[in-house]
Amino acid sequence: MAKKLLLVDGSSYLYRAFHALPDMRNPAGEPTNAIYGVLNMLRRLQKDYATDYLACVFDAKGKTFRDDWYPNYKANRPSMPADLASQIAPLHAAITAMGWPVLMVEGVEADDVIGTLAYQASQQGIETIISTGDKDMAQLVDAHVSLINTMSNEAMDEAGVLAKFGVPPNRIVDYLSLIGDAVDNVPGVEKVGPKTAVKWLAQYDNLEAIIAHADEVKGAVGEHLRRALDWLPMARKLITIRVDVALESAVSELVMRAVDKPTLVELYGHYHFRTWLREVQEEVTTIPAVVEQVSLNVAAPSVAKSYEAILTLTQLDGWIAKLMQAELVSFDTETTSLEPMLARLVGMSFAITPYQAAYLPIGHCGPDAPEQLALDVVLARLRPWLEDANCAKVGQNLKYDMHVLANHGVQLAGVVHDTLLQAYILESHLPRNMDSLALRHLGETAISYASVTGKGASQIGFDQVELKLAVDYAAEDADITLRLHQHLYPRIQSEATLDYVYRQIEMPLLPILWQIERNGVLLDSSLLEQQSHELGQAMLTLEQQAYELAGQPFNLNSPKQIQGILFDQLKLPIIKKTPGGVPSTDEDVLSQLAADYPLPKILLTYRGLAKLKSTYTDKLPRMVNSATKRVHTSYSQAVAVTGRLSSVEPNLQNIPVKTAEGRRVREAFIAAPGCVLVSADYSQIELRIMAHLSGDASLVTAFMEDADIHSATAAEIFGVALAEVSADHRRVAKTINFGLIYGMSAFGLASQLGLERAAAQSYIDRYFVRYPGVAGYMQRTRAAAHEFGYVETVFGRRLWLPEIRSSNKNRRDGAERAAINAPMQGTAADLIKLAMIAVSAWLQREKMQTRMIMQVHDELVLEVPQVELEAVQANLSDLMCHVVQLNVPLRVSIGMGKNWEAAH
Repeated sequence: MAKKLLLVDGSSYLYRAFHALPDMRNPAGEPTNAIYGVLNMLRRLQKDYATDYLACVFDAKGKTFRDDWYPNYKANRPSMPADLASQIAPLHAAITAMGWPVLMVEGVEADDVIGTLAYQASQQGIETIISTGDKDMAQLVDAHVSLINTMSNEAMDEAGVLAKFGVPPNRIVDYLSLIGDAVDNVPGVEKVGPKTAVKWLAQYDNLEAIIAHADEVKGAVGEHLRRALDWLPMARKLITIRVDVALESAVSELVMRAVDKPTLVELYGHYHFRTWLREVQEEVTTIPAVVEQVSLNVAAPSVAKSYEAILTLTQLDGWIAKLMQAELVSFDTETTSLEPMLARLVGMSFAITPYQAAYLPIGHCGPDAPEQLALDVVLARLRPWLEDANCAKVGQNLKYDMHVLANHGVQLAGVVHDTLLQAYILESHLPRNMDSLALRHLGETAISYASVTGKGASQIGFDQVELKLAVDYAAEDADITLRLHQHLYPRIQSEATLDYVYRQIEMPLLPILWQIERNGVLLDSSLLEQQSHELGQAMLTLEQQAYELAGQPFNLNSPKQIQGILFDQLKLPIIKKTPGGVPSTDEDVLSQLAADYPLPKILLTYRGLAKLKSTYTDKLPRMVNSATKRVHTSYSQAVAVTGRLSSVEPNLQNIPVKTAEGRRVREAFIAAPGCVLVSADYSQIELRIMAHLSGDASLVTAFMEDADIHSATAAEIFGVALAEVSADHRRVAKTINFGLIYGMSAFGLASQLGLERAAAQSYIDRYFVRYPGVAGYMQRTRAAAHEFGYVETVFGRRLWLPEIRSSNKNRRDGAERAAINAPMQGTAADLIKLAMIAVSAWLQREKMQTRMIMQVHDELVLEVPQVELEAVQANLSDLMCHVVQLNVPLRVSIGMGKNWEAAH
C-alpha cells in the first residue's frame, strides 16, 4: 500500500476556529478559542487518519512574492484581532509539543508550502491528504491528492471537486480567475459568478480559450469580460498555488515526534483544557512536580496529606468525638447511583483540618472488600451528629447527600455551607465541578472518578473499588471541599450583596428544594398511556397526509429524506443551508415554509407530537418511583447563569403549554385524594422588574394603577385614548413589551409582526420616546456590562457576560442583549426563590400539611388538603407579593383544581 502524507492548513483553521467558536477564556482572562479549536481538530485528524508523514503548515509573518506582483493582494483584510494574535505563539508551542512538525517558510504562503510538499509526495508515490477549508486548494487535487474539511465533514477527490464546483481540479484556477477571490482581494470578471464561469469553461475548455473568444460573448457580461482581458493573466498567476518553492524539510522528515508531556501539561493547565490535562497527567509519573507547573494564580500544596480508612469501632468513635467538637466538618458520601432517590450508601468521608481526612467504607463488596463496620451500627452511632442542626457541615452539592441519607432513614441537618453554591455565586459562568474548582482555586489536580472506577464497558461501581483507591479518592473529596470553602467563602463574605444572595437566598433554599424533590408529584399514568395512544394515532394520520402531499412514502424523522422531498422533488425555496452545504430542514426553516406550503406545516405538527409522546406521555409513567408512586424531579440550583432553577429527570419546565396536546399532559399531574393542586404564578414579573429597574414614570404609573400594561403601552405608542386601543394595537404593544426586554431588534419585531422593517423601527422609536426611562436603563446597563463584565439583579446576584468584550461583533451584540434581560430574569429567579423560602417558613410555622411539589419558572404548585385550602388561598398571594418591596406592586395569580392544568 502507498504511504500517506497528511498536511494541515493551520492558517485556514486558525481563523475559522477563532470566528466559529465562542469567546472562550481561561481564569486569567486570556482568549483560548483558536487554540482549542485547532488542537481539537488536530487530535481528531490524528485519531481518524493513520498516516506515515504529517505536518501542520502556517503562514509566516511578513510579505510574500504575491505582494510584489500585486500590491493590493489581501489589502482588504483587516489587521489580525489582538485576541487572535495572542493565541498564535502558544498554539504553535502546543502543536510542537504534541509531536507534529510545524512548518512556516518566510516569504511563502502556507498554500504554496502545502502545494510543493503534495507535488513532491506524488513524485515519490505517496498519497497526500490536505486538511483545509480553503477552496483554492481544490486545484491541487488529482489521483494522488484529496481534500478533507473537518469543520464541514466534507471530503473531496477529483469527482468531488467536479460535483462541488462544476469543473474538474485542473480547471479550478481558471474558474477562480473568472469569479475572483474576495478573501484574497483578487478581482475576477465583473458580474461573473460560478454559473457563468462553469458555462464558459464547458464551452471553451480553458481560460486561454475564453480570452481568445472574448469577442463572441454577447451582452453586458461580454463587455465585462473584454474589460478584464488585461487583468486575467495576473489573476490566474495570483491564484495559482506554486509547487516548486524551496523547502528545508523533505517529506520523509515529516514524521510524528515524541510528545513533550511536561510542556503539554503546562499549556493545558494554563489555558484550562481540563480533559486534555487529565489525559496527559495520567501518563506522567511525576505528578507533584507537574501540578506546580500548572497552578493558576495559586501555589500547589506542599503540605503532606494524611488520609485514613475508618475500619473499627474505636476509630469511628474517635472520629465521632472530633466531629461533635468541630466548628465545621466537610462531609461527603459515596454511593451506588447518581439517581438521588435510588442511591444507597457505599461510604462516607470527613475532613476537619486541611490535608487530613478519613473515609468510612460501609458498602464495599468487591473481591478485596475490607472488613467493614455494619451499616446499621454506623448509622446508629453517627445519627446524633448527622441529625444535629448545631453540628455545622459543608459539602459539594449536599442536596444529593441529603437524599442518600434520607434513603436510609437519616435526615441530614446542620447544612450551613455548600461549595457548589459558593462557586455559583462567585462565577456562574465557569465550570463548578470539583475537579475544575480544585484546579482553578487550589492549583491541584484532583483524582478523577474515572481513574478509580474505569470507563465504558469496563467501568465498575464505587462499591467494587479497592480500599486504597477508595480512601484516596473519597477522603480527598472531603479535604478539597473543606479547602475550597476556606478559599471561596471569604470572597463571598467580603461583598455584602454576594453574601446576601448566598446566605439569604441560595443556602436557605437548598433544604426546601430537597423537600420538594422528596415530595414528588402524583401522576395519572393511565391517562398518559391513553394520551400516548391518541398521539400515536394522530401521528399515523399525519404520516398518511404527508405521503399524499409528497406523492410517496418517506421517513418523517429523516432530515435527508425530508430535504430530498421538499427541495429536490417539490422544488420549495431553500431558506438556508447546513454547514455541510445542504438545504436545512430545521424548525425555523419549516416554520417559514409552513406559511405557504402544507407539507412543512404537517412536518412541524408531526415533530411536535412525536416529541411530546417520546419525552412525556411515553416516558413519564416509566419514571414513577415504585415506593412512593410519584415522579421525583431534581432541581438544579447551580446551572443557569441567570439564577433560574432547572428541572431534570423529568424536566417539568419544558412541557409545552401553547398547544392543546401539551396542556393535556399537565392534566396527568394530579392531586392526592382529599387534596387539590394550587398554582401561584407571578403576573408579568419581568415587565414589573423592568419598571422598577428603569424607574420610567409612565411604566411605573401604569403598574401602580393596575392598568392593562399592554393596552397602556399601545395607547402611548399609537397616541390614542385607552378606550380606543384595538386588539391589533394591543398585540403590537405586547410583542414590543416582551421583545424589548429580550433585546429584540427591529428586524426581529418585523418578523414577529409581519411588518416592514421600517414600520417596526418606527414602533420601537415611538416606544422609547414614550418610555425614556427604559431607553436610559438599557444604555446604562450596556455600559456597566462593558465596564465590569457582568450585570446584577436587584439583590446583587452577578450575571457574568463572558462575550461582552468579544472581538466578534455578533457575539458582542448577543452579550449586550443578554445584559439587558439578565437583571430582569435574574431578579425574577431571586423573587421566586425568596417566595419559596417565605411560603415554606409559613407552612412550618403553622404546622400545615400542605406541600410544595413543583416550581416552574415564575410559578409555585402546592398540594393542599381540602381542610387547609381556605388558609392557603387567604395567605399565599400575600406571602409571595411581599417578599420584597419594589417600586411597583407584585401581583400573583392563584388557581386551583384536581390537576395541574385545571389549576391554571
